[in-house]
Amino acid sequence: MDEAVRTRQAAHDAVTDIEPDALRELLEDRLHEGSMAPGALTLSSARAIDGSATAGSVAERGAGVQLIYEGLRLTRTLAHEQPWAQRDPNDHTEPNLEILAADVLVSRGFYLLARTEAADKAVETVQAFGRDQTLRRSAESTEAAASLDRSLERNVFELAVIAGATAGDSPWPTADAGLVPPQLLDLATELGGADAPLPPADELLPNDLDTTLGSRSSDGADDHVQQSATDH
Repeated sequence: MDEAVRTRQAAHDAVTDIEPDALRELLEDRLHEGSMAPGALTLSSARAIDGSATAGSVAERGAGVQLIYEGLRLTRTLAHEQPWAQRDPNDHTEPNLEILAADVLVSRGFYLLARTEAADKAVETVQAFGRDQTLRRSAESTEAAASLDRSLERNVFELAVIAGATAGDSPWPTADAGLVPPQLLDLATELGGADAPLPPADELLPNDLDTTLGSRSSDGADDHVQQSATDH
């Protein structure tokens, strides 16, 4: 889908100045291989809520969401696999580079969302990820651990909806800036139930996403929620 292509290109553009080359290539590989569903949802949400949002600005928001997700997803993988345990202490270059890549992805994502209405939710997403991964270490069952892992996808899709829905001049009819219909967050929660790694955007997101978002939005025209870093 076009939204996925635009998201991937904007995300690649956001890391083109990273050095050294080995680090930039690792970032580009992650972006090439990963599902663009979070970023694509950002663009689709913006179009469904307010068609006046410019393609360039919305693509940057989508890239911000995508970069944060890729960084946290890589961090989660490293925490689970602990590649250092199977390597000679003198051969930690690759894992160390991956840790740096994860940090760069998240920080670049923050940069792209810093002056948007989604900034607080971006902070909340990272904070929730840290808490959940800490709790996962003492989870009493495989199911509990898996649930804590999946909270990342749920929070990222919520971030995508918020970043997209607030991208236009009028984030929502009769609403003040920063208010998002809860029906859109419900859709994000549904999508967040998908298993990781996420499938491609055109497989995960509904074919009639614009219609779906528009319908859910209109259902809640008088019911809004304020997003902040303390919502959850």
